[in-house]
Amino acid sequence: MFKKFLILTVTFLLIIGGACMAKSNDWDKTFKQSDKVDIKKVNFKNRYGITLVGDLYTPKNKPAGKMAAIAVAGPFGAVKEQASGLYAQTMAERGFVTLAFDPSYTGESSGEPRNVSSPEINTEDFSAAVDFLSVQPDVNPDKIGIIGICGFGGFGLNAAAIDTRIKGTVTVTMYDMTRVTANGYFDSIDENARYELKENLNKQRTEDFKTGTYAKAPGLPDKLTGDEPQFVKDYYGYYKTPRGFHKRSINSNGNWNTTASLALINMPVLAYSDEIRNAVLVIHGEKAHSRYFSEDAFKKLKGDSKELLIVEGANHVDLYDNLEKIPFDKIENFFNTYLKEGGKK
Repeated sequence: MFKKFLILTVTFLLIIGGACMAKSNDWDKTFKQSDKVDIKKVNFKNRYGITLVGDLYTPKNKPAGKMAAIAVAGPFGAVKEQASGLYAQTMAERGFVTLAFDPSYTGESSGEPRNVSSPEINTEDFSAAVDFLSVQPDVNPDKIGIIGICGFGGFGLNAAAIDTRIKGTVTVTMYDMTRVTANGYFDSIDENARYELKENLNKQRTEDFKTGTYAKAPGLPDKLTGDEPQFVKDYYGYYKTPRGFHKRSINSNGNWNTTASLALINMPVLAYSDEIRNAVLVIHGEKAHSRYFSEDAFKKLKGDSKELLIVEGANHVDLYDNLEKIPFDKIENFFNTYLKEGGKK
């Protein structure tokens, strides 16, 4: 009996050890720390006065002169200590100054109420990150790109459509959050169903105002029953286990505000993506349920500096942290090519 208890105890400690790693060595990320980069916590304001908090990654062996830089955000509902930090750290190892940041209203960034999304403000967050990187002493302001993961792939394309300082954009396992909120998965919601959704959300606005609180939208389950769609199981496997759990992540521990959906329904973010003149690399997994977002977004892009890469065998969350699936060599080559050439080729 004691032996069985000991085995269970050791197993439990191993499981929580990954989630508690930050307590022992001050490393609060879900990925292993690199010894090739320096990391500094920074903050800066966007044009709405919201203070964004980020981690600035710089190569320890910095090249001579000013470097190219990349701002990274996403996935939707995640924080900088998860996938965006992994991407930022890896690209810093490859010679870029990188910034992984928490979007407005989430993580360590400010903004009230908490856990709100906004297509306008989350697009602005990318431009605010470009503002910050542009004035860093070791950054060439003419060589700045962005990486948007999951829902921030859509916001990233929207930022590239308005912010000509963004010389190269990479979207990874992209969601168009405005499309999926307004139309449902695979555009399954018609106008009547959408009207009913808007009625319910606006009723909730009234209730929220009466109570002075904000109702929470459904999130990932605390436990799986086995009957969930595969993509829900995949999300659970990242956000709800030591693999990707983080206490500040909405998807790991919390819920979006229900009425945040109203802005997403009403403001399609890819309306002007066909006007992006600088380079774009669209990356998605072959087996991802969300693949159609990237394929449709790519069809709208124009010019010779646009490319779609489908990663063989990868599902949606594989491209969050699976180093065997994430095409970092391709991403590095993309930024080396287009940041050096000023975004066009």
